[in-house]
Amino acid sequence: MSKTTYQFCVSGASKGDGIETGRALASEVGGCLARAGHALLTGATTGLPDSAAKGYKAAGGHMSLGISPASTKAEHVLKYRLPTVGYDAILYSGLHYVGRDALLINSADAVVSIGGRLGTLHEFTIAMETKTPIGILEGAGGISTEIKDLLAISKSNDDLVVFEADPEALVSKLTKLLNELNKHYTDIYSE
Repeated sequence: MSKTTYQFCVSGASKGDGIETGRALASEVGGCLARAGHALLTGATTGLPDSAAKGYKAAGGHMSLGISPASTKAEHVLKYRLPTVGYDAILYSGLHYVGRDALLINSADAVVSIGGRLGTLHEFTIAMETKTPIGILEGAGGISTEIKDLLAISKSNDDLVVFEADPEALVSKLTKLLNELNKHYTDIYSE
């Protein structure tokens, strides 16, 4: 199979207790995605998604897109107090956080979830509802530690959920899953 390129969303806490624990992990995920040749999507926010975007660019990533809840750059910076560095482009959606989350997840081929709080849980549930593969990076605390229990309670079809403590292995497993799901479309994903 030829090399494929997918759009990976990195989801995680923008603030809170798990930020310091997860910062290096998020940066490493960004680097892994860059080295694998994938595009990076985030919510153009602070915290772990910002660390992933910086790690992605530091590793030579070729396409990083932030999807902002704001409708303009001024609103993004002044109202939401969100970063602009680390992205090749930012889409100012004007959809606020709830709409931004739906656009973000629906634009991704897969999601990597790191730590997180309520927003990360929201993005996780959107991924589950839309059958978007999602990788839970273990070790950053937050809502990610509760996902296995939530899956057991909901009796969800969790064959699209991957758990892994190593960022490189997580990206590799998600890429393999995407390759299998898209095996009939390799010419499209390798363009």
